[in-house]
Amino acid sequence: MSRTFDRYISFVFFIAGIGFLVESRKIATSAYGSTVGPDIFPTFLGAILVLLSIRLFFETFRYYGTERKKSSLDYKRFFIILIVAILYAALLETIGYVITTFVFLVIGFQVMERGGLWKTLLISGVFSYGVYYLFVEVLQGSIPGFPVWLN
Repeated sequence: MSRTFDRYISFVFFIAGIGFLVESRKIATSAYGSTVGPDIFPTFLGAILVLLSIRLFFETFRYYGTERKKSSLDYKRFFIILIVAILYAALLETIGYVITTFVFLVIGFQVMERGGLWKTLLISGVFSYGVYYLFVEVLQGSIPGFPVWLN
């Protein structure tokens, strides 16, 4: 992208992040059967979006030389990730969070960079189960962890 585009888009993302933060404060703070309310995730995403947009804005001042070179678009990778993301959302409740997230991450990592299968499997497994454990056991939230037939 260009320096000008990055500056404008950082401003747009900053406004969107502020919007997430403001609107997430209007959501109820707790849900039935869970100590983690539905306002936590949008608040967290809004804060991350604000911080990353500020970083992007300041990084535009560190570009060296002229505008960045245009790179060719990789439609094959994009459509593979898109299809896997749609399947992830469709199968999340049926198969459970841990298995679908593990499979999604493995495919995503391998599509982005081939090789390193053992490292991919380890990172995907630790991340999917770690986030599940953190959310369900520590924060006492509720998400479908494993399929019903495995429990």
